Amino acid sequence: MKPQSLSARRIGVLLFSLCAFGLMTSASMPADSKFAVEPVVEKKVKELPSGPLYWRLENFPTLAQAQTAAGPTSLAAEVAGKVWLFTLGPKDGSTPGGTKVVEIGPLPPISASEYLLRVNRAGGAPGAKSAIHTHPGPEAFYVLAGKLGQRTPHGVTYAEAGTTMTGHGADTPMEVFNAGTTDLDELAIFVVDANQPFSSPASLD
Repeated sequence: MKPQSLSARRIGVLLFSLCAFGLMTSASMPADSKFAVEPVVEKKVKELPSGPLYWRLENFPTLAQAQTAAGPTSLAAEVAGKVWLFTLGPKDGSTPGGTKVVEIGPLPPISASEYLLRVNRAGGAPGAKSAIHTHPGPEAFYVLAGKLGQRTPHGVTYAEAGTTMTGHGADTPMEVFNAGTTDLDELAIFVVDANQPFSSPASLD
């Protein structure tokens, strides 16, 4: 019985050591690889406004007011403690009752039989990055906090908190990442072909 109990004790010590080593190793490695994406709001539409298109971001006092003021190509949502109305339309537009935050565009053109308008909230700790992927339409960004980076075949671009970035056209391979030293919090705003997969794996040289 003695050799068995000694063996059990040694195994226990070994397991404890391995667990302790694993905890120390994980503590020393930054947990920054996860790039979180959360859908906020979306809708499908058959037609888009004519001419060059911009995303207009406005704040409203209440969500009910934003929803009442929303047009055919608008999305209303509450994000980061504020009520937002995201409207796809021509430059220099405005919505009664709203306070304009920013316009993003002009967007690369897109043509489809049906369109998906979507807003995602995304981000992560310093170093976090998305998988390399494509979308069947242009993506625009508004940075709530931190510093956003985007890598595509066209190069690497950045946007700081309170600024915007206009993405490239449909099916452009991209990697989105936290390029700063604090947590990234950003809004990703899309108009894509509703009859194609929203996101597809891709590669970058």
